[in-house]
Amino acid sequence: MSTISFPSEDGSTDASMHNGDPFYSAFDGSSSFQMNPLSSHPPRTPRTSMTTASTSQVYGASIYETKEKVQEPPVEEEEELEEGTERLKQAELRVRKEEVWRELILTSNGRDKAFKIIQYSLKVYLLFHLSVSTSRLLRRPTRPSWEQELVRRLTSTVDGFSFTRKCLLLFNWLSPLTAIMAQQSVPFSSAQTRRTSKQTAKPFLHTVLHAPPTVLLELVNAAADDVYTFSRLGLLGKRTGDRAGRVADWCWLLATLAGLVENGVERQMIGNLQSEVESRLYAESMTAATAKSKSASSKLEEKELARLQKQDYWLQVTRAKLAMDFIFVSYSVFNFQRAREPIRAFTGLAAALLSAAKLYDRHKTILLKAASLSL
Repeated sequence: MSTISFPSEDGSTDASMHNGDPFYSAFDGSSSFQMNPLSSHPPRTPRTSMTTASTSQVYGASIYETKEKVQEPPVEEEEELEEGTERLKQAELRVRKEEVWRELILTSNGRDKAFKIIQYSLKVYLLFHLSVSTSRLLRRPTRPSWEQELVRRLTSTVDGFSFTRKCLLLFNWLSPLTAIMAQQSVPFSSAQTRRTSKQTAKPFLHTVLHAPPTVLLELVNAAADDVYTFSRLGLLGKRTGDRAGRVADWCWLLATLAGLVENGVERQMIGNLQSEVESRLYAESMTAATAKSKSASSKLEEKELARLQKQDYWLQVTRAKLAMDFIFVSYSVFNFQRAREPIRAFTGLAAALLSAAKLYDRHKTILLKAASLSL
């Protein structure tokens, strides 16, 4: 036989097309029959490759390996995530602490926290100074004149910082008032409903009474604080200022209790989400998934778990700050006298440090995002 006729170039090699043909049935798949190089399909029966006869690789395995190499989106996602992490590290190198403090001080809330730290740090120092001076009075009947002048100046500085903070927080009632007014402009689903709502608009008092309790407490607290500040400025009488300060303290106490309850609910939700993510990570670690798919899904779950842990951390910081505020304001509301000054000084300083840490992290996150986008 001088020549062998092969099928046409359409690549059709299905066995159903050649049933009963003695020409095709005469060749066995394990013989030295070679596939037409112009055919677009691999042979149906695996056999030992002539180019890699020394190995156990079958013909056509390289084709499937090529498909696996082409379909690699999880690896690309991991590289993108790593690039994002690298950009974040570079942004952290570009953002300095001084820049964060500069952005923090530009806001009235940031200046309030900075002044509060200085105010209560001086109060704590005065407590230690007075305790040391009291022990010295047992040995010396009189204090030096420079020490008396120092205590007088520091006490005046503490009072000045307290009054300055009151002025910085003037008109803070605009924020809850804006939130209440926004309830009147809630978008509706249809034009007919929108026209009906315009015709039957509810009065402002109705909107205020149906606002969330925490927002109402914040509104009344800020308004009472302003009345107390105006009394300190001399615009209102002292009796009016004292009553307004009493109302502000009660609102602060109730708002702190509401914040503690809300914080507990949020922490419980975050804890449930953490348990779900950890259970999924454990299930993925026990399954027989491939290495690539397992690493991609595990990395996403680990990123979500880290985000939830960070949220839980700041919720714990918020809970500690609220606890310090509750102890501080309880002495004002219930007029406790035992260890009044030391406890108010330490709880005020702790609350100032915790709230400043939260505000610092918020401004740092904003600067890091801006720096990462500019890279």
